[in-house]
Amino acid sequence: MPAPDDDHTGFRIREQRRLARLTQRELADRIPYSLSLLNQVECGARPATPGFVAAVAQTLRVDSSKLTEPSAATSLPADRLLMLVAPIREALDRYDLGPNPGLVDVRPVPELIAAADTLCQQVRATHLRAAGEALPHLILELTHTVCTAPKTAVWQALASAYRTAHDVALKLDHPDLARVALDRMGWAASRASDPCLEAVQRYKRATLWRCATSAPLIASGQVLLAGRTSREALAVTGQLHLGMATVAAKEADRTAVETHLAAARELAGRIGGEAREVHWLSFGRANIQLHELGTSIVLNDFDEALGRARSLKLPASTLTSRRARYLVDRALVEMEAGSAKTSLAYLAEARKVAPEQTRHLPGTRATIRGLVHMSRRAPDGLGGMARWVGM
Repeated sequence: MPAPDDDHTGFRIREQRRLARLTQRELADRIPYSLSLLNQVECGARPATPGFVAAVAQTLRVDSSKLTEPSAATSLPADRLLMLVAPIREALDRYDLGPNPGLVDVRPVPELIAAADTLCQQVRATHLRAAGEALPHLILELTHTVCTAPKTAVWQALASAYRTAHDVALKLDHPDLARVALDRMGWAASRASDPCLEAVQRYKRATLWRCATSAPLIASGQVLLAGRTSREALAVTGQLHLGMATVAAKEADRTAVETHLAAARELAGRIGGEAREVHWLSFGRANIQLHELGTSIVLNDFDEALGRARSLKLPASTLTSRRARYLVDRALVEMEAGSAKTSLAYLAEARKVAPEQTRHLPGTRATIRGLVHMSRRAPDGLGGMARWVGM
């Protein structure tokens, strides 16, 4: 796989050349520059002049910005993405403004609670646009309702809606908005006096920060649940252990990884079965296996990761979002094993299963980039996949 610091103009020229299935010689023959210069530019030994970039871009039939600027994936055109995200941001900003006198036809509390749960379900089914479009009005309704009838169940539903806002924002590559949503979730969860919701919020916060901050956040969530033995508390505690395992993997602490995975296995055994009804965490054996695979990847133990990926059999009940994540992880480890066609096939399956989510997963771009650079000519279908993610 290419190193992150390889993302310079020459590197991107090489990517686009290979996606066009051209050798260096074939590209050099089509531009008014020498093979030697092209080779030096791609290696980063010589800068790419504006004229050189323009000639290459014209030959490869790409915009010159693809060669000079880091690429970014978006699941929608910028204007449509703004139309989806801006109302969510505005709804989050109304959290402390009291009742909304302009809001009419606010649904009864049972319907609002059911709607919040439905949006959680839509996100786990990776229907991000549908959830994103319905979310702002639901947040406004719940915000109005907690100001006029502040009941625990309504605060819990509002916290759930804020969590959904975080999930949608993060999956659409808006981490700044995701952080705002989690702040609101913590605010609502504390008013609901719900330690499990507060612990989930801290777990979610930890996924957005560096390891130095993540570990204390997760540990504080564990403190909130210390001594609690309900099915809900055990499932959330188990999920916190999986979060700690991921943090430990990023720090290359293999002992801590296994310690937290073992704790999660023990809790899953006490629960029995998969706790899908607990805050949509789906804590259970399948989720633990997915985290075992994920930590192996983070630790760069690709032989172990490949064995785990090939032996893992997800149950039919696995949430779409988790299935898509597995398919992308499987594509990544197959690429690292040198199985380009198999890797691309798993990426294509992930795209089919959950296109909105797959496009934004970091593993998708890492796999595509690795496939581009592991062979002189891109495999059939890789060019289309790269264009789909914006490379």
